[in-house]
Amino acid sequence: MGLNGELEGLLVVSIEQAVAAPYCGLLLADAGARVIKVERPEGDFARAYDKGAGGQSAFFAWLNRGKESICVDLNDREDAALVHAMLHKADVFLHNLAPGALEKRGFGGTELRRDNPGLVTCEITGYGRDGAGAEKKAYDFLVQAESGLCSVTGTADHPARVGISITDIATGLTAFSAILRALIQRGRTGTGVDLSVSMFDVMADWMNMPLMGHRYLGGAPARMGLTHAMIAPYGAYATRDDRQILIAIQNNREWRTFCETVLGRPELGSDPRFLNNPDRVANRAPMDEAINAVFGQKDGADLMAILNEARIACARLSSVGELSDHDCLRNLQIRLGDAEIRVADLPVQVDGGRATVVPLLDQHGPSIRREFAGNLVADRYVRET
Repeated sequence: MGLNGELEGLLVVSIEQAVAAPYCGLLLADAGARVIKVERPEGDFARAYDKGAGGQSAFFAWLNRGKESICVDLNDREDAALVHAMLHKADVFLHNLAPGALEKRGFGGTELRRDNPGLVTCEITGYGRDGAGAEKKAYDFLVQAESGLCSVTGTADHPARVGISITDIATGLTAFSAILRALIQRGRTGTGVDLSVSMFDVMADWMNMPLMGHRYLGGAPARMGLTHAMIAPYGAYATRDDRQILIAIQNNREWRTFCETVLGRPELGSDPRFLNNPDRVANRAPMDEAINAVFGQKDGADLMAILNEARIACARLSSVGELSDHDCLRNLQIRLGDAEIRVADLPVQVDGGRATVVPLLDQHGPSIRREFAGNLVADRYVRET
């Protein structure tokens, strides 16, 4: 027996847009929760990122399958009351609006738990609720830069952004894990909790390796493109047919095996210049020269076979096109309106099928409004405001 709908029966109300919160919502929906995606009247702006899915956004489709969509205007009294009615029944309230934006409208966690004590709220911010960065707008690339990630990514001459929305995805994943912890705690206490996850905090945590280098090891690692700054050999080497093959030697035993079985030069395994990893890092130039002399005489496919046979960790430098056809890639067919597209499946496999339908804008709005229209919390909220 594997994972299968473990959050079934839980209601998540998510006022979400772009990537970080929608990715968290995707994971909650995949675990079986009912996720109601609350969108502004014009919709999540990610719906307009591209037109790759039959004129609609393929990017949006990746992040939002398995959810329900309703459009609301929180400045409208009746719509605000409707959201209050939904939250009266909800288990989780997720959002990535600006800090304080929802509290001003009466959607703070303390207030909401007066009617729904078990409600778990989770906000995603750029730089936290308080402090110098609380009012800063934050997007993935900007936080990559602000957190120092770009300073350790790229070549010696040019810093670079990571080529995916790594800040958003990492933050969504962190929020998902925090919500699961809060639900487990609620199971013991019966009471919900307010969670706040900052994109900057997530990236700062992920930056601890270069941060430790800066603080305790004489300096942060330099940008070295496809070469690891602190482990050698760990990087890309060119083959005769102009492929880039990456190898990773993690210990001295592997180094000796590599020298004997791949390079055909067992004497390098006991060469004083290369005995230990610090020695190999200090003498990277002659080490690379010895490796390049062998790799440059072999085609990539042949070299990969030799490396795999020797049990040396290796990889080819794949293009996105090669990823699309990769033998290890598991795809999932999903549908947005009349369009069907393939996405890379989520990494945690489950028993049974996965939700594959992406909601159209406000597709579930009428039915959701009927479902929650008679809630007394909504009636009271309308009267009081």
